[in-house]
Order: sequence, then structure tokens, then C-alpha cells
Amino acid sequence: MTVLDCTDPSTWGPALDEAVNVLARGGLVVLPTDTVYGLAADAFTPPAVAALLAAKGRGRQMPPPVLVPDARTLDGLCTGLLPGVRDLVAAFWPGGLTIICHAQPSLAWDLGETHGTVAVRMPDHPAALALLRRTGPLAVSSANLTGAPAATTAAEAAEQLGNAVAVVLDGGTAPGGVASSIVDATGPGLRLVRAGAIGLDRLREVADVRADVADVGGEGAR
Repeated sequence: MTVLDCTDPSTWGPALDEAVNVLARGGLVVLPTDTVYGLAADAFTPPAVAALLAAKGRGRQMPPPVLVPDARTLDGLCTGLLPGVRDLVAAFWPGGLTIICHAQPSLAWDLGETHGTVAVRMPDHPAALALLRRTGPLAVSSANLTGAPAATTAAEAAEQLGNAVAVVLDGGTAPGGVASSIVDATGPGLRLVRAGAIGLDRLREVADVRADVADVGGEGAR
């Protein structure tokens, strides 16, 4: 494992270069986000996604979400978007909102037992966005062992994940410290299924979101 500083945009180029190379080879990278630290793999390399799940100690029944560099990527990954989804994206992306949508059936990936869905988020963190602009969509889950507290520093992530990770990008303490809120947009209406960085009241200012919270602040998707 190599820990590389990525706190300064003027000097983080070599660190991002190494992270891009690791991801292209199917390796795992820890990266900072606006919520908590994330564990990333190339979303379109099934063995890399399997390695991500194994590193966290979770199975295919808990597929990782996908981080994207731009809101426009949503249309490339998702289909049949419900009314209100674009309003939520416009209001809260980049930011702490993950949206579960129906995945484009033509996508050549294997995130696990997704049942034709994908959880998508655009993070509000300069280093994460800089990396995503170079790699494209990444499968990213919280950088911790399943059931353990989410990592808010690179050191915490490194301690939990160990040699399963090739590169850790150290961006300092994660500014949010709380995982993203998750809205399920795969049913007849929008449902908040995990409370997190963005509260229900704020979501309802933008769209008709029903409260159906199964896990308040839980570890699942980022």
C-alpha cells in the first residue's frame, strides 16, 4: 500500500496518475470524498468490483454504488428516470445524495446482484472529481470493513483495509463525516431509504420524496 498526498491541486498530479494506473490494472484505490473516504474500483472491470466487495467483507447481494464526474453521466448509466430525479440532481449534485435508478441494460458491467438497478452519486470533492474525470464512473463504497465505522481519514481507511488497497489518496479529514442520503427512484415514487448528509425536509423542498428510511446513517452505499 502506498499513501499519496492529494490535498493540493497544484501538486496532486503524480498521485492521481498513480491512482489512474492502479485502477486501469484492476486494483483498488482509497479516495477522499465530501462525505467519508471511499474504496474505488473500475466499475467496468468485474474482477476489480469483486475485489472491492471482498476487501470490505461483503457479498454480491450488497453491490457498490457508482460515483460519476458529471451529472450528464446519469443518462449514460440510467434509464426511465422518474419525475423529480433531475430536479434532485440539479439541486444536490455534486453533493451527499445517492439516487438508485434503473440501469441501462446495455452496460457491460457486473456490480453484483443489482436486480437491474444502480446507485449513482456525484461527489462534491475536488480530488475525487479530478480522478473521476480521468477514469470515468467508478464503483465506490465506503472505505471500511462492513459493520465498522466509516473512515473519515486516510489513516483510518488504510488501517481497516490494509494490503487489499494499492493506493490511498490522502486528502485530509473528510469534510462531511456522514454518508450520503439515498433516494430510491426505481418504484412508482421517490423514497428516502437512508437518511444521511441531506435531510428529508431539504429533499422535499425540491421533489416529492416519501420517507421510507430503513437505515439511518448506516454503512451501506456511500
